[in-house]
Amino acid sequence: MSPTRPARSSRGRTPRLPAVRLYESVRTAHLERAHELAPASIVYRVTRYDFDDSLAAGLDLVQAGPLASAWLIARSRVETLEVNEPLMTSSLPTTALVLAALAVRRRLTGRRTVVVSYLIGNADPFDAATAPRLRTRLRRRGERVLARAVWRRLDRVVFGTDAARETYARLLGAASPRVTTTTVPALPTRHADAHGGGVRPPAVAFVGSFVERKGLRVLAAAWPLVVAARPEATLTLLGKGALEQEARALSVAQPSVAVEVDPPRPRIHSVLEEARVLVLWSQPSPTWREQVGLPIVEGLSHGCTVVTTTETGLADWLDAHGHVVASDPRAPQVLADAIVEALDAGRAADDVLADLPDRDGRLSADDRLFRSAS
Repeated sequence: MSPTRPARSSRGRTPRLPAVRLYESVRTAHLERAHELAPASIVYRVTRYDFDDSLAAGLDLVQAGPLASAWLIARSRVETLEVNEPLMTSSLPTTALVLAALAVRRRLTGRRTVVVSYLIGNADPFDAATAPRLRTRLRRRGERVLARAVWRRLDRVVFGTDAARETYARLLGAASPRVTTTTVPALPTRHADAHGGGVRPPAVAFVGSFVERKGLRVLAAAWPLVVAARPEATLTLLGKGALEQEARALSVAQPSVAVEVDPPRPRIHSVLEEARVLVLWSQPSPTWREQVGLPIVEGLSHGCTVVTTTETGLADWLDAHGHVVASDPRAPQVLADAIVEALDAGRAADDVLADLPDRDGRLSADDRLFRSAS
């Protein structure tokens, strides 16, 4: 889903805090985390479809385009700047402009800004095989140049997955000798509303965009196979997107399926609290790959067993901790078998929660990125 809607925030003023996060876009999950992360101003270009204005209260949000971001941040008292990761090509022009402006500021004033980034990218955005047009190939060459320049400018980075660490080494080479690198798995801690407990009823949840790349179409084809094998199973689809009508059609054809379009956050947490299995059947794409998958993180935080594909950067961890990971994402029968396997495993929610860290992985990563910014 594309970021389009403006937020209620200030335009045309400098960030107020010495720590600044420069984001291409913000969404509800960013705002929720911002209240827990180290205090920082957030400078962003656009918002995602699920931006919740009520969560913006108490945050220093500044909406600005690329040039304005460079001007406002260079004029601010920023000491530590978080930028989007270098493999996020849509953010590279803004990041490059801001870093150039800070370089000029340092030359004029002697003030150096520490630049940090949280890295979870595990796909190659520069692959020439997916760029048949000359213009696209030239653009990607330029993006690679910018990505390497940003990569070499970073002072501290935290990788959220081993897949991300391997991808960056392969695509952008070794980090600068002065950069501090750490890997902190992008795992959640137990959600505040999670009650844990024993084995839940055979309820399956899908949370996320109703789009092909999240596997909704494969899930729709697989569900009748699941019900044929386990008639007591139920499925709840939570989200919105281009495949909404297909989701509704499935609920009409299958009484075991419920669809809720764009539900509020408390409702999502309520469904996950009752589900035994969370499905995110990420599909392979020439230009995109699931980095982690927010639904996976949220499902784990509520004690759900996860059914997913090898496309997510957390695949190795999930496979090693009792979840179901498949390498054939396009086959409905494979998905049906995976869901049945997860249901039959009957893992207690407390067992899933016991594998999680005491502190959320993103918060632990932030501790390392902003260790001197408080």
